[in-house]
This record gives sequence, C-alpha cells and structure tokens, in this order.
Amino acid sequence: MSDRAALDDLVARAREGSPRAVAQLVSLVEDGGPRTRDLAAALAPHTGHAVVVGLTGSPGVGKSTTTSALVSALRADDRRVGVLAVDPSSPFSGGALLGDRVRMGEHATDPGVFIRSMATRGHLGGLSASAPQALRVLDAAGCDVVLVETVGVGQSEVEVVALADTTVVLLAPGMGDGVQATKAGILEVADVFCVNKADREGADVTVREIENAMAMSRRGTGPRWRAPVVRASAASNRGIDDLLAAIDDHRAWMVAQGRGDEGRRRRARAEVEAIALADLRAQLRAVSGSVALDALAGEVASGALDPFSAADRLREAAGNRS
Repeated sequence: MSDRAALDDLVARAREGSPRAVAQLVSLVEDGGPRTRDLAAALAPHTGHAVVVGLTGSPGVGKSTTTSALVSALRADDRRVGVLAVDPSSPFSGGALLGDRVRMGEHATDPGVFIRSMATRGHLGGLSASAPQALRVLDAAGCDVVLVETVGVGQSEVEVVALADTTVVLLAPGMGDGVQATKAGILEVADVFCVNKADREGADVTVREIENAMAMSRRGTGPRWRAPVVRASAASNRGIDDLLAAIDDHRAWMVAQGRGDEGRRRRARAEVEAIALADLRAQLRAVSGSVALDALAGEVASGALDPFSAADRLREAAGNRS
C-alpha cells in the first residue's frame, strides 16, 4: 500500500469512529514532517463542519473542570465532542506536563468523546503550533463541537481567538480577574465571560467589574454582540447549562448576521499564513548557518550596513537557495 493510500485508509477509519485512528492522525500532525502535507490534502474534503469553542483564562480559574462539565452537557445533547487540551511543556522532554486526559477520566470510555493533551513545546499564545491541523483531524472525524482549552494565559496570549468560533474567557473571584478584564486584549477576545467558582466570596464584585468594563468599551456602529457574563461553579456542575446556552446563542447570532463561517475563514487565514511563515523560516535557517549571515552581521555591527538592508540581502540569499 502506498503512503498516500495508507493515509486515506487512516482517515477513513477515523471517520468511522476509530479512536485509535484519530489518535494516530493527531500524532502525525504533532510530529510534522513531509507526510503532513499529504494528510492535509486527505482531510480537506471532510472538514468545515465542527463548531470550535475556545476556553481560556489565567491559571487556577478551573478551565479543565469547566471543559469536562461542558463535555457532559454536550453529550447529554447527543453531540460528538473533541477536546484539545494544551498543557505547558516539560523543559526536558517537550511533552505535556499536566495531562488533561487524566483530569477528564470520566469521559474516557465514551466513544462520542475524543480528548487529546497537546504540549505547547515553546509556542507562545497559549496554544500548540500543531493545534490548527489537530482541529482538522477532529473535524474530519465527525466531531460536532471541538473544545480547545488553552494553557493558562495572560493578557497578550490570546491566540485562541484565531481558532475559535466562540471564545469563552474564564475568570474567578479573588484573583484580580475582574481588573485584568478591563485591560487591552481580554475584552476584545471574549464572546462569553464565565465567572467560575461563583459560590465564592467576591463573585458579585468580579461580575460587576466585567460588566462595567464592557459598558465603557462600547463604541462603533452596526450590530454588535454583547458578551454575556455567566456565573458557574463547574466543580458542582452549576451554571454549565447557562454557559452552553450562551455559547449556542453566540453561534446563532453569528449565523443570523451572515457571519457563520467567519471563524472558519479566520482559522484558514491563520493556518495558511503560519505554513508560509514556517517555510520562510526553514529557508532562512538554511542560510543562517552559512558565512553569508556572519558577513552581514559583521557589516551591521561595524556600522557599514543597516539591519534592514542586511535582512533584504538575507532574504535574497534564501530565495536563491530555494
């Protein structure tokens, strides 16, 4: 069997519901290499159906517990669910440190759920570099909804918005999250705010801070989605139905506004750009080990050449090698 035929067979088995085949495909995209291009071509005709929900927030707000509770709610609605849980990388092995599959063990035997922990491997933005291709795998495998749980992030690490149709920003009382929400980056990312651990003291204050921040940030004309603030306590499964309803409401609003495929186009744009940049970086690495870069660096250091002109020459050298 040829390599492409083997990939087609693997994709077919994944579409039939084989967890082993799905796991093998996700491993292939994580490993990268020349087979990734053929795999993307094999997956393409079967993608474009899953709704992608991103869950992000600072460490300790209960992202994994909320994700697990959402899986239960989605399965109760008979929806097939995929979960990509991005964990910090070990500085030694590069693997995921925490392993969300352990924390979501209650879903391990459900054939309608596929959960995969992915390591950031040094990639910034709260996601893994291979997350877009892994999403394609779960989409092609028939998942109705894919939940993408980011590593604990701060204000600037909001890359999940480029992948998700709906982005849920989780906050918790007593962590200063309400104040953080008023800062640039967070308000723009959230389609839904969820104040988790809402049974704790200070939940009302956190909700009020978020609502005040949103009221001050409203500007512009035309239809605009107003992100709801949902109270939940995922550990006791309270408020999860309200959270799922808010996610579904956002999706329905996007479709009604004729923007139902906006997230899909945004993902495709980011994915194409990332692949092109990776190819360019590979070309530059091929040149960077040569005497050409050392010579250019010497000229810049001595003041004989400005860095922009040096970069132009480096790109020309990379182009000549390709």
